[in-house]
Amino acid sequence: MGDFTVRAATEADVPAILDIYNDAILNTIATFDTEPQTLEDKLAWFRETAHPYVVLVAEREGEVVGWASLRRFRQKAAYRYAAENSVYIRKDCHGEGVGSALMRRLVEVGAANGFHTIIAGIAGDNPASVRLHERLGFKVVGTEREVGYKFERWIDVTWMQKMLP
Repeated sequence: MGDFTVRAATEADVPAILDIYNDAILNTIATFDTEPQTLEDKLAWFRETAHPYVVLVAEREGEVVGWASLRRFRQKAAYRYAAENSVYIRKDCHGEGVGSALMRRLVEVGAANGFHTIIAGIAGDNPASVRLHERLGFKVVGTEREVGYKFERWIDVTWMQKMLP
């Protein structure tokens, strides 16, 4: 286990971010992507996530063990004060507080960067992610039924929201 640090991600972190994300694509319903991404895909994604948006990583002993991001919630201009969060933890580091630390920092950065609210879309039956968000003050605002189809089954998305100071 050991301690970890949460910091702003750099392009050098993108390969590790990609590995964590591709594992989630192939083995979980946490993302509705169904095909692994390339390094070029993830670098483009990273470069598009400029201020006021952000990508954070949790690092332990020089290795990225998790990442989180705030990205554009919707394209239309009136949504500019809303951001959507993502958080992914390396599978061997679940339950170690990495997600909580990333999310706490993400909320701080979101408030500092002028966002009014953060939205989380949680796919499927994911009580750990719901609990993580609830601990940070997110509230369930709705559920979209069977909007995703992955691994031969229909998947709901629960939407949670946190208002920022």
